[in-house]
Amino acid sequence: MSGPAASASASTSAAAAVTAAVTVLVMAKEPVPGRVKTRLTPPFTPVQAAAVAEAAIADTLTAVRGLPDHPGVGPVRAVLVLDGAAGPWLRAPIDMLPQATGPFDARLAAAFDAVTGPALLIGMDTPQVSPALLAKACDLLTRHDAVFGPAADGGWWALGLRRPDGGLLRGVATSRPDTGRRQRDRLDQAALRIATLPTLRDVDTAADADAVTRLAPHGRFAATVRAIRTGAAPTAGAAPAAGRTTTLASR
Repeated sequence: MSGPAASASASTSAAAAVTAAVTVLVMAKEPVPGRVKTRLTPPFTPVQAAAVAEAAIADTLTAVRGLPDHPGVGPVRAVLVLDGAAGPWLRAPIDMLPQATGPFDARLAAAFDAVTGPALLIGMDTPQVSPALLAKACDLLTRHDAVFGPAADGGWWALGLRRPDGGLLRGVATSRPDTGRRQRDRLDQAALRIATLPTLRDVDTAADADAVTRLAPHGRFAATVRAIRTGAAPTAGAAPAAGRTTTLASR
């Protein structure tokens, strides 16, 4: 990687760069100890929680990169929408957008407003997501106005819009047990044709981490959680980065 990010190009050319059959937006926070996955602490230490977050991002991006291997999936562009800076923890090249400032609903809305064409937004909190499930979401998005993936805690883990419109998210309070219902209501009020995805469990607590490890035992996330539980103490950002990451300006 050539530093945290390459210089941004002009807004118009950057907007064109993120235009694809489907843009998959991955919302993530830089895995800095004490700033990420704080609800894992305790029992995890802040460094361990950051290592879990780093692994969750890695597995999520691996699933997104596996999309082109699925028959029927058209062009897909992965874009990491990052709160923080890229660094050695980001082990493969990817296009990036900086998260907007403000409350989380505004940051989610800004991510949609930064792209044109169908967009599917997911978070870093469901590392058990598979390329097959993401391929299903992309396929449904070609035939519906929106796709919606509820989360087990009452939120949502995926939201796809065939015509991105941040106004559909602004003002929907996040981190509440009824966030998912409120967001779904907002989509219904817009008279959108909505396809529903399976419910997934977000990783917020240590119990969530253990449950997701059992569901998806073969990824880097599961290996990291098992190492912590068996007494190994992984550190975040220990491996060198590969390739180049490009920062895209929002349109």
